[in-house]
Amino acid sequence: MKILLLSDTHSYMDERILDYAQNADEVWHAGDFGSLEVVESLEKMKKFHGVYGNIDNEKIRRIVPEVLSFKCEEVSVLMIHIGGYPNRYSQLAKIEIEKHKPQVFISGHSHILKAMYDKKYELLHLNPGACGKQGWHKVRTMMQFEINGDKIENLNIIELGNR
Repeated sequence: MKILLLSDTHSYMDERILDYAQNADEVWHAGDFGSLEVVESLEKMKKFHGVYGNIDNEKIRRIVPEVLSFKCEEVSVLMIHIGGYPNRYSQLAKIEIEKHKPQVFISGHSHILKAMYDKKYELLHLNPGACGKQGWHKVRTMMQFEINGDKIENLNIIELGNR
C-alpha cells in the first residue's frame, strides 16, 4: 500500500501534490486543510484519511474528525493535528496513544518535518511538515511510504520547493 502523507496545505494545492496523490493508493492529511476544496480534491482522487486542524472551519470539521484511529493493512494508525512528538505529546495525544496503542502516530501543526521512533510507546511518529505556502517553514514538504502487511517501508521525504 503506497501512502502519501501531507499536512498544513492552508488552502494551497498545486499540481505536484495532485501528481503525487495520483501515484499513491491512499492519501492521508494531518489537518489544516484551509478550505473545503482541498478536502474535496483529495477525496475524489484516492482512499482518503484526514483530521481537521486548528484553522479548519465547521464545514471541514463535519467531514473529518479531530482524532482518527484506523488500520492500514496490519498497521494501526492514530492521527491528530496538534499532537506533538515523543516526550512532548499534547494531553489529547497522550490519552489517545494510551487508548489505541498505535504503531504509527501522525501529527501536523508545527510545520516541522519529523520521523522519530518513540521507545516509550513503541511507535513511529511522523509529521510531514507543511506543503502549503502559509507559515514560517522555508521548504514545502510531504512524505511517502509503503505499508506491507505489518511493516512500514521505503519512507521518503518529498520537497516541493520553497514556500
